[in-house]
Order: sequence, then structure tokens, then C-alpha cells
Amino acid sequence: MSRVVVVVGASSGIGRATARAFAERGDRLVLAARATTTLAEVRAECADVDVLTVPTDATEPNALDDLAEAALDRFGQIDVWVHTAAVMAYGRFDELPERVFDQVVRTDLLGAAGSVRVALRHFRVAGAGTVILTGSVLGHITAPYMSAYVTSKWGLQGLARTVQQELRDSPEIRLCLVNPGSVDTPVYQQAANYLGRFGRPPVPVASPQRVARAIVDCVDRPRREVSVGRLNVLLRAGFTVLPGVYDVLVGPLMRAAGLSGRSVAAHDGSVFAPNPVGEAVRGGHLPDLRQLVFGPVGAVGAALRRRLG
Repeated sequence: MSRVVVVVGASSGIGRATARAFAERGDRLVLAARATTTLAEVRAECADVDVLTVPTDATEPNALDDLAEAALDRFGQIDVWVHTAAVMAYGRFDELPERVFDQVVRTDLLGAAGSVRVALRHFRVAGAGTVILTGSVLGHITAPYMSAYVTSKWGLQGLARTVQQELRDSPEIRLCLVNPGSVDTPVYQQAANYLGRFGRPPVPVASPQRVARAIVDCVDRPRREVSVGRLNVLLRAGFTVLPGVYDVLVGPLMRAAGLSGRSVAAHDGSVFAPNPVGEAVRGGHLPDLRQLVFGPVGAVGAALRRRLG
């Protein structure tokens, strides 16, 4: 029999790709996100399976409990709970409005914690189940101008590790953390921005479908942590082994590869409310080969010259 899979954050990016991937397997789906109109679109994309859509803001009190109850009322069980919901904000920490910083952390960390809490409550009763969280390589390293997102992902890393330790006495209940690097999703365009320049995913950029495959694979082959991204290991090694060098290079690299040349006025993006117009699986981030080769190289060279001279 097919599994019942809850996907929180199913309206865009990795979550939307994940919903499609589970639908291709024939699993029954409970799709949750803030935007009702976009959820209807995703439901149509997964029309070959039984789908329940539940408009849900993971930061609202009792919203995730209500989501679980809706899933149980419809299907009688929950086998897999996937949390992909996330928002992002760009800006120097001291220039980012406190309300924006707090809401990013509330969504990306506390919302995920709420999903884990609700899912485990039901899996403890059932005796089995899989929770899958979407973290980031930024849960192991840092990058300037993304303080709220980095704080959330470091917190999520700690939460996952702690819960995994607490589940050692329940081998049929698994928590998996999937950590992608740069991914071609709309989250960068949808981000709040108080930096004055649009953000973008630094190359190399993975597809959301690749991350979705890793998430689906965790159901069949549960692992504590899965990394998706060719440079993730290198970045983590540099951050840990050569912190001084990392700190010299990360700013210039971020400005060259993680920010575009397009200026933008300060705005809150989708941090407080969804923007259905901007929601899709992919973000359209096709790397410029000249920027790929010469931008980061020039930035690194300039940083080293300043360091040495």
C-alpha cells in the first residue's frame, strides 16, 4: 500500500519538487503551504494520486496540529512528514529589521521544530515513521548578509542531532536531515532584502529535483544526514580547518557569486506573506559562464592582495 506523506512548504522550490516526486511513486499526499491558489496548482500537478491540500502557516499556533488532524481524518495514518518551508532575508545584521530577522528564525527554525514535535507525537503512537527536514550547507558554515537564515540552519542542525540521539530507543522512528548547497529555486527572488542587491545561488547550482530525489530516497534508506552539492564538503573543510582563510575569502566570494549586480529597494519579500506569483519549482538561475570563471577568481585575487599587502 502507498505511504501517506505530509509535505510542509509544498508550494514552491524543493517542497513542490518533492510533492511531485512522491506522487510519481504513487504515495498519497497531504500538501501544506501558505498560498491556497498555489496549492491548487500543485494538487493538479499530482493529479494521479490522492491529494489533500491544507493551507497552513507553520508559524501560527496549532496550525501544524490541525494539519496532522486533517491528514488523519482523510487517510487514517501518517507515514512520512517532510518539512521544507523556508524564507530568506538579505542584509547586514545590524541593518536588517528585527521583525524580519525574528520571522525568518520563526519560520525556518521554530516552524521546523513544530513539524518535528507534531510528527513525533503521532509516530510514537504508531511505533514507526520518518521525519525529513531540509537544512542547508549553511548549517555547517557561515556567509555574510544572511544572518537570520544561517542562524536558523545552525539551530536546525543542532535540533536534528539532538532528536536523533533521543530516538535511539525507537529504531522504527527516523529523522533525516537533507542539506543542500545552492539550489535553483525562487527563494532568492522571494527573499526580504535590505542589502540593496538581489541575491542568487552561488555556483554550482543543483536542481530542486535532485534534492527531492534525496528526500524521497531517505524514506527507503534513512540516513542521519545527506549532503546535496558538489562543493559542500570542500566548503565545510575550509570553514573548519582554515577559518582565517575562509573568513578572508567568503565576503568577496559572496559579493561576486552570491549577489547579482541588480539593485533593489528595501522590501520584506515573502517573509510575512506568500507571493503566489513568484512560486514555482525552479528559480531560473542559469549561471553566466564568464561570471562563473572570472567573477570569483577576481574576487579571491583582490582579497588575497589586500591580505598580503
